[in-house]
Amino acid sequence: MEEKVLKTPLYQKHVDNHGKIVPFAGYALPVQFSGVIAEHMAVRTALGLFDVSHMGEVSFKGPDALANIENLLCNQYATLAIGRVRYSPMLNKQGGVMDDVLVYRMGDEEYLMVVNASNRHKDVKHILKYQFGDVQIEDISDGICQIAYQGPNAEAALKTILSDDVIPQKYYSFVNDVNVGGVNCLVSRTGYTGEDGFELYSKAEDAEKLFDILVGAGADFGLALCGLGCRDTLRLEAGMPLYGHEMDDTINPFEVGLGMFVKLEKPSFIGRQALVAAGEPRRARIGLRMIGRGIAREQFPVYHRDKPVGATTSGTHCPYIGAPIAMAIVEAPYKIEGKILKVEIRGKLVDAEVVPLPFYRRQK
Repeated sequence: MEEKVLKTPLYQKHVDNHGKIVPFAGYALPVQFSGVIAEHMAVRTALGLFDVSHMGEVSFKGPDALANIENLLCNQYATLAIGRVRYSPMLNKQGGVMDDVLVYRMGDEEYLMVVNASNRHKDVKHILKYQFGDVQIEDISDGICQIAYQGPNAEAALKTILSDDVIPQKYYSFVNDVNVGGVNCLVSRTGYTGEDGFELYSKAEDAEKLFDILVGAGADFGLALCGLGCRDTLRLEAGMPLYGHEMDDTINPFEVGLGMFVKLEKPSFIGRQALVAAGEPRRARIGLRMIGRGIAREQFPVYHRDKPVGATTSGTHCPYIGAPIAMAIVEAPYKIEGKILKVEIRGKLVDAEVVPLPFYRRQK
């Protein structure tokens, strides 16, 4: 029996605006509107709007909310202030990355965890398996709309409809209960594009109204409706790992370059013992810039001379930097900037240079 494809609260808006709809993580979502390159460039130079309502949201409330989050995640949350957001990998007992999540501290005993769409049900099952103490944990994903508003003009556009005091000023901070044209929203200075920008959360029933408000606000700021295609090229150009590509249940956070988010000084969290036992990472995530002709896609073998040393995890020709690039997981000794490796593309070995990540960094 085929699994039913779900629709986000903005599905009809995508159809009305001639979005090319494809199945993704169980949802029908637009892969593009005007075209991947045009949308990518709009986010880098002006403003893009994305429907990210397929992401999952899990609420934690109660005296033991923090203790549960500290056990589930390898980053530190006791120091997280109300109104701030913090990133973390979520690990299995073997130390592999099950998902990477954002946690919002909503109040003294209240947190919101945002999980990847494709992992939502797996994550919730895992979270409930390890639930303990006085905490109420609820998957509230189906009642939430999430819109990403990304690009150098995002703040200027928001200022046409919001006062400065309700626009979060610091990266990874948020303001809750913001009246956005009559829609109650959480406004968060976060994103997955490498640009400045915001993510706005509202009730699902307010989604279309919020969409219209944000499209109207962005009309004079070069706004483009954006799909999954440029979301992927933008995050790749910004060197951001994606679950199912750079991360999976068999790769630990040190191997994918996320060691800064692992706090081994915490006395315990799921996966800690396995990480300590694993010792120094034997693999590493690297950036590759193609020198020879060809575009590396995911899961292309990577060689040093004639020796296989790893595989690409994501790759494409990135519009803004104007070059074919890729990320790869390789044996740790080959993570040397300037080193020339080879990627097998259609049976031919093509030269690629190891370059620092991210490929693109915005000017602040």
